[in-house]
Amino acid sequence: MANCFDYLMWRGDIPFSVSPLNEVDGMLLSRLSYAPLELVGQPRAATVEAVCSALLKIENIEEKLLMKSDKRLLELMAGSERFRKLVLFEYVNRVDEETETQFSAVTFQLSRGAFYVAFRGTDDNLIGWKEDFNMSFTTPVPAQKMAVEYYERIARRVRGRFILGGHSKGGNLAVYAAAFSKPVLSRKIDIAQNFDGPGFDEKVLTSQGYLAVRERVNTYIPQSSVVGLLLNHEEEYTIVKSTQSGLWQHDTYSWEVERDHFVYLEKVTDASRFIDRTLKEWIAEMPPEKRELLVDTLYSVLMETNAKTVRELGENWVGNTVSVLKTLRTLDDETRKILIEAIRALAKGAGKVVAENFKSR
Repeated sequence: MANCFDYLMWRGDIPFSVSPLNEVDGMLLSRLSYAPLELVGQPRAATVEAVCSALLKIENIEEKLLMKSDKRLLELMAGSERFRKLVLFEYVNRVDEETETQFSAVTFQLSRGAFYVAFRGTDDNLIGWKEDFNMSFTTPVPAQKMAVEYYERIARRVRGRFILGGHSKGGNLAVYAAAFSKPVLSRKIDIAQNFDGPGFDEKVLTSQGYLAVRERVNTYIPQSSVVGLLLNHEEEYTIVKSTQSGLWQHDTYSWEVERDHFVYLEKVTDASRFIDRTLKEWIAEMPPEKRELLVDTLYSVLMETNAKTVRELGENWVGNTVSVLKTLRTLDDETRKILIEAIRALAKGAGKVVAENFKSR
């Protein structure tokens, strides 16, 4: 079946002035936000063609990209009439271990008075993954605050209408920025696109800001979504068919495309619903302070490996596994107890969901 690369080859010659931005375009721009633009000097303003071409000239660029398929994206975007002349500006990339923050965003000018603000999802930095987990017990996390500040700065700087979007955590940031920016600026946002990003807790979902933008939120998740079903979604979401299975469906390159839209399905899989209910029950039954301790402990254990990225963890998985096991043995009794309780609660939640499903059949 066709994917976003086929879309770029089929419709890459159609400018936005002829065919306005659609959901596949939004996903592609969100994916492009993962590109390490700092390697080409963090340009204040440059065309997509110039930036993609510059990145492709870097020796061993594949090793510096988050996914191997990102190189193909750069190649096709650079040669696409639809995308190559778009101007991107205000690229920001911040990783701060002290505040446990990973935030990156870039803005694209689609046409005169039309802009797309793309928020990067969690990249290879362990700091970013830690911040994702922090969302389970605190709102807002630093990246959410930065997303609001970033959009407000752009919206004051340029005149026009906006679409906000992002993949994974980036999708969560796009919705959060739309909901919590100043009302006069939030009203400039036509759509907030969330591509398999986590939802929010009840505090956010019942806030005036979120309720004001809910009808403008477009959420897309694959049929076996895990990440996109974390926490809660008050808005309706669209289920997209993926050629991958399980967690690998989080990869938007696997999402099937038909003409100018994704291939839709009516419902998520039983496995996705099982994981969704199990994780939500696990989180709901664990007090916020225990969630925080659990996340902090797991993160500190990983930090003992001296790895800074997921890639570094995998490159020396034998040595890192030994390091993790040694660190676990040094934990105090109370912390070890909480870890064991968390694992038991997860198993209990899974068993309860299985039992309820069995009764309903």
